[in-house]
Amino acid sequence: MSHEHDHEPQQAPRHPESAQEWDERYRMSDRIWTTNVNPALLVEADGLAPGRALDIGSGEGADARWLAGRGWSVTAVDISQVAVDRAREADPEGIISWNRVDLMVEPVPNAPFDLVSAFYFPIPAEREALADVLIDAVAPGGTLLVVAHEAEGMRAHGFDPADFVQPADIGARLGDGWTVEVSETRGRGIPAGNGAHINDEVLRARRHA
Repeated sequence: MSHEHDHEPQQAPRHPESAQEWDERYRMSDRIWTTNVNPALLVEADGLAPGRALDIGSGEGADARWLAGRGWSVTAVDISQVAVDRAREADPEGIISWNRVDLMVEPVPNAPFDLVSAFYFPIPAEREALADVLIDAVAPGGTLLVVAHEAEGMRAHGFDPADFVQPADIGARLGDGWTVEVSETRGRGIPAGNGAHINDEVLRARRHA
């Protein structure tokens, strides 16, 4: 009997990319994210005057609802219709504008914004132009906030950080009209449902008025 396939390397994991793939992931469970607001949003948005906010990759809506509760006028976008439908159901008064958008091929609705927030929004290295979509959506005087999994946490789950655009990479794309106010690795503080995600990479930058 042949055993030539017994030791084939395991295929590296990959993030869903298409709308169909993300819809399938959401359908695997009644909820795939917690209802807790992300800790870095609590810290970084706390001192900002409420205005118009864009939540990119809004998922089931926890961050968008927190922003709305703090007085922000929130536009939330996600590639998954399943996620958008779930988030909308949790917002019966329709306070937030929920939108199914594929930012690779569709424009950002309602741009520009005083705050553009993207948490754990995976941008494959070969799609780095998506970073400019985030940057261009920020109004003069506005803030860009990007938070990602720290590199070691990504490796612990089998992902290569080099395969993705990191917050520091986005910071490097900002021109003279920007000030980087925060660029650091920080403990998440609140468990994320897995032991590997303990640190965040945080970028906060302000566009000059």
